[in-house]
Amino acid sequence: MRDELNQGLIDFLKASPTPFHATASLAQRLEAAGYLRLDERQSWAIEAGGRYYVTRNDSSIIAIQLGLRSPLEAGLRLVGAHTDSPCLRVKPNPELQSQGFWQLGVEVYGGALLTPWFDRDLSLAGRVTFRRDGKVESQLIDFRKAIAIIPNLAIHLNREANQGWAINPQTELPPILAQIAGDDGADFRALLAEQLSLEHDLNADAVLDYELSFYDTQSAAVIGLNDDFIAGARLDNLLSCFAGLQALLNADSEQSCVLVCTDHEEVGSSSACGADGPMLEQVLQRLLPTGDGFARCLQKSLLVSADNAHAVHPNYADKHDANHGPKLNAGPVIKINSNQRYATNSETAGFFRHLCLENEVPVQSFVTRSDMGCGSTIGPITASRLGVPTVDIGLPTFAMHSIRELAGSHDLAHLVKVLSAFYASPELP
Repeated sequence: MRDELNQGLIDFLKASPTPFHATASLAQRLEAAGYLRLDERQSWAIEAGGRYYVTRNDSSIIAIQLGLRSPLEAGLRLVGAHTDSPCLRVKPNPELQSQGFWQLGVEVYGGALLTPWFDRDLSLAGRVTFRRDGKVESQLIDFRKAIAIIPNLAIHLNREANQGWAINPQTELPPILAQIAGDDGADFRALLAEQLSLEHDLNADAVLDYELSFYDTQSAAVIGLNDDFIAGARLDNLLSCFAGLQALLNADSEQSCVLVCTDHEEVGSSSACGADGPMLEQVLQRLLPTGDGFARCLQKSLLVSADNAHAVHPNYADKHDANHGPKLNAGPVIKINSNQRYATNSETAGFFRHLCLENEVPVQSFVTRSDMGCGSTIGPITASRLGVPTVDIGLPTFAMHSIRELAGSHDLAHLVKVLSAFYASPELP
């Protein structure tokens, strides 16, 4: 099971270079399992035992299994994650020409570790909006091959490189795409029109706009002398999206189960399709009883907010509280913060720990050092919007927000097992 899950994650990461592609991949897998797509612009005809999904902005997705037990009686079992990761996004007018090279101006999305982006074989993917036959359409594209690179400056010309230097994202991050002869103009939109033709066999009259991100073409892989690790891009947080999907597909029809994978977590979640937006609340309002029944149902529910946790790095162990240092391959981590950067409380943490013990899944705890700041997740945001009881958990990883992150190869199976047990649980706290 472990090897099969790990390979499934690797395949999912390869198919999901952007939040748009991650959402499309999740939707494809849900449809293969019999889930029906609901259009937010249409009326919905739903029934107990039905399985449905909703997307918004092509980058967020909510999947719902309506259980045979009434949600009003038994509540909802929700797992939340996010589809976005820190990256380099192409600017609207990106063409740059210098010293005979064609480069693209980029904007840093989220809190990215910038140094690892240098000297990587980069490709480009995302959503393109265009006009064809007088109508506006959109399509996803993925160049797949390495089309760009951001070369480092040789140490001979930057003697302080190994002492650390501040990277200027405006001047040092534009990737190089090609050499161009003389005054030949570089037309990025023409390149996109050509890619639309190659991928989708369509001729766009004009490329109107786009949301495109660079990504590392190196595939994720199981690595280590004893195959102890998974290395890859976007483990934060597609690892949790994949684990939640696998658990949902394992769920029986008794309980009402929800998987929420939203965009824009890395930049605060405040958007129409982010966790701090109205998407989840609006979808649930269309599925659940109104008024008093809606509030009662939410108070009988539980959200497991799944986002990666910081494992103890052997070279930087002093960055952790000595009693709260999660380890790779030692199971999921309950994340706790008394200042509500995580939404965990003693009851929700106790219930998750109980699930782990009942299912022989190892479990850990994380509290940040008292002299360091603490990150946050969609957990407190969703709990604040809906009032739903929440526990923040995640799998331990290294190099979070790098272009290539590292997780334990045993932990994915642990997380899928406990989330499957959560979806099947007859009682909630």
